Amino acid sequence: MSQPLDPVDLTARLVRCPSVTPEEGGALRLLEEMLTGAGFTCHRADRGGISNLFARWGDKGHARTLGFNGHTDVVPVGDTAAWSVDPFGAEIRDGKLWGRGATDMKSGVAAFAAAAVDFVTRTPPDGAVVLAITGDEEADATDGTRALLDWMDSTGEAMTHCLVGEPTCPEVMGEMMKIGRRGSLTAKFTANGVQGHSAYPHRANNPIPALVRLMDRLSGHELDTGTDHFDPSTLAVVTIDTGNPATNVIPAACRATVNIRFNDTHSGDSLTRWLQREAQEVSRLFDLPIDVEIKVSGEAFLTPPGAFSELVARAVAAETGVTPVASTSGGTSDARFVKDHCPVVEFGLVGQTMHQVDEHVVVDQITQLKAIYGRILADYFA
Repeated sequence: MSQPLDPVDLTARLVRCPSVTPEEGGALRLLEEMLTGAGFTCHRADRGGISNLFARWGDKGHARTLGFNGHTDVVPVGDTAAWSVDPFGAEIRDGKLWGRGATDMKSGVAAFAAAAVDFVTRTPPDGAVVLAITGDEEADATDGTRALLDWMDSTGEAMTHCLVGEPTCPEVMGEMMKIGRRGSLTAKFTANGVQGHSAYPHRANNPIPALVRLMDRLSGHELDTGTDHFDPSTLAVVTIDTGNPATNVIPAACRATVNIRFNDTHSGDSLTRWLQREAQEVSRLFDLPIDVEIKVSGEAFLTPPGAFSELVARAVAAETGVTPVASTSGGTSDARFVKDHCPVVEFGLVGQTMHQVDEHVVVDQITQLKAIYGRILADYFA
């Protein structure tokens, strides 16, 4: 019998791949070679210059197919001089593995890949195991997991349940899993006035008061008070700008952006209509046009607590001694795409250093995460 795959070594090898979005960096090639050698059928579902890997062990279309989803792309390192280690060196020091992507989320990919290989090798299940790994999660995510799911749909591939391996624990390993996510919407407003001399405001039409009024109306509005599984929705004004360096000029235009994180009380469409109505009302009050540009990055969704989330929670508790809280907090993830394909739950590492300088992961937690995923596999196919 072959030796168990070491998820720490696999994490280190993945971190050494400089896979800053949209670069593949060798990470998916490494995984494809390893998984093919372990008996997985691998396909590339590349699209739009993005590399994506689909791997399946077992028969296509089996009634029980457990999937894992994750990404190997990482955010830029920023100022390399600010790092105390090589961002792609995967140095192990003080019981931690250091490098870009160590937490988010090459350790998660390594843990579920190692767990899957060991599981199908040692105890071949009556079912199929799928790994859907993308190189486009950190950017626009239009050609990543979406492309994988489109390819699966076109070829008759399917998962009955999916576990996304994103970091989910705020501080303590095992404390939180995600059974849903808030939606995310960004709205950009441009108020168009008439430029003029600040000493003669009657000859101009200042767009700033109009946009400030609109931002006040939006930020002062209570969207909701929360639901059974979601906190109240939030709206944040993230910028107001004229680009005006002069002190004696009323600018011709003013721009502002808001970001809304919303629960299942709303949809992207309902919030879009509300924002457009508010802009139209302020436009009428100030007699100047306000243009609105809206992008919905993801809708709010919930995987209702049930057998699958309970199975995941039991496995986490068995391996960590901590029963995870079922949460919908945090930002968006690729689970927002997977939820249209099958029930999805997220569980992964402590995410305190993701995207930071000197990103790192506790080595023992990588091994622990592999054990959790291995137990989830065993219990799912029991």
